[in-house]
Amino acid sequence: MLAQMQAQRLCPTASFAGSYACFQRSAPTQPLHVSSSRQLSESQLRQKFCSASISRRHQSLIVYAQSSNGAVARPWADKNARLVLEDGSVWEGRAFGAEGTAIAETVFNTSLTGYQEILTDPSYKGQYVVFTHPHIGNVGINFGDMESEKCHLSGIIIRDLSCTVSNYRSTKTLDQYLKEQNVLGIADVDTREITRRLRDTGALNGIITTDMATPVEELVEKTKSWSILGKDLISEVTCKEPYEWKDTTEHEWEFNPIVMSGNGAEPYKIVAYDFGIKHNILRRLASFGCKITVVPADYPASKVLEMNPDGIFLSNGPGDPSAVPYAVENVRAVIGKKPVFGICMGHQLLGQAFGGTTFKLKFGHHGGNHPIRFEETSRIEISAQNHNYAVDPASLPSDVDVTHINLNDGTCAGLLCSPKKAMSIQYHPEASPGPHDADVCFEQFIEMLKAERTAGKTAVAA
Repeated sequence: MLAQMQAQRLCPTASFAGSYACFQRSAPTQPLHVSSSRQLSESQLRQKFCSASISRRHQSLIVYAQSSNGAVARPWADKNARLVLEDGSVWEGRAFGAEGTAIAETVFNTSLTGYQEILTDPSYKGQYVVFTHPHIGNVGINFGDMESEKCHLSGIIIRDLSCTVSNYRSTKTLDQYLKEQNVLGIADVDTREITRRLRDTGALNGIITTDMATPVEELVEKTKSWSILGKDLISEVTCKEPYEWKDTTEHEWEFNPIVMSGNGAEPYKIVAYDFGIKHNILRRLASFGCKITVVPADYPASKVLEMNPDGIFLSNGPGDPSAVPYAVENVRAVIGKKPVFGICMGHQLLGQAFGGTTFKLKFGHHGGNHPIRFEETSRIEISAQNHNYAVDPASLPSDVDVTHINLNDGTCAGLLCSPKKAMSIQYHPEASPGPHDADVCFEQFIEMLKAERTAGKTAVAA
């Protein structure tokens, strides 16, 4: 950019575009006006910018800056990263975040907001996320929007990385955060075309790499030899020891009048199985008056029951629900003994504990605008979702009701087994990408806890 710096010194009023400077003639035979006090002929200008390329354009001369090796510099960065999918397609883009090579399953998310919540959602372990919204990074990163302690996904794929950050809560840029977390990012790729490909073919394994030398054929072969199926990813994201959770939804973000009114009731003791739990789920439970103990995914059901909780919560989490039989056994051991509420992975594990089966969706549900119908009243909820598997309703016993249906594809989105005091939903009621419709699910769980407490008091009195 030496030529541009020289041009700026010679003519502060000259117009610049990227890596070239444009000097305007008043007439074809007159010298160039490069400052208010100095004029240069074309030959003098060429001598001044001997390291640059100069071309004519009508009444102007265009001065192109050059790189250190003598080549004409471009006003944009070179493409220095690749996304290679298992179907052989290659997408070149610009790297941000960490450098290196990683392999993961590629899915797309249609949310317009909340990229930080997506980054830190443990349910994305083992996956890349293609953001269909074109501009990502514009609000930076802040501590308050973290859904866990770290970034869990393997990489992000975006159309445009915002060059500026504008948010009063931001503490760092997306690029800085991904570098700290050692997570790869690739920008300036056609995310619309990638999304259409994933919709047509289903989720695909992919490699993001900043290594531009390795042959594409070798990278494709690696994607084909890797699989997320049958992997126990829950053991990689769950907590190591039990802990207490007390934080509620911050007052400025609270929206539910039931929570805001408060009733002074005795807190409900909840044991939450951490299969990859999100902080906002814990905040919502605490806001509804629950005293929460979080336990690891493999924590024995017998120890949970010894704690004598009012209810048991089964969290969200990543991967294949059929790959964690130990979790299914723990769930099977507690249903019917205490009220149980499951979300996402917890819903799938509860379905298996009832005796049902799960299956993999073509490209999963990932976004903030999925319509759900509550079968009892036909109420429609706009929900946030993130999952790749669903419960097969045909495999469930007769005492289990399908309470919610995903209106996009008709898959099961909620279960209720009244005799065993267990309920679950396939989506995320704690996520509020605008609508707060699904928060009612927490109210339903609280009503179940309240009914159980009332029944217990009645039995004691009798």
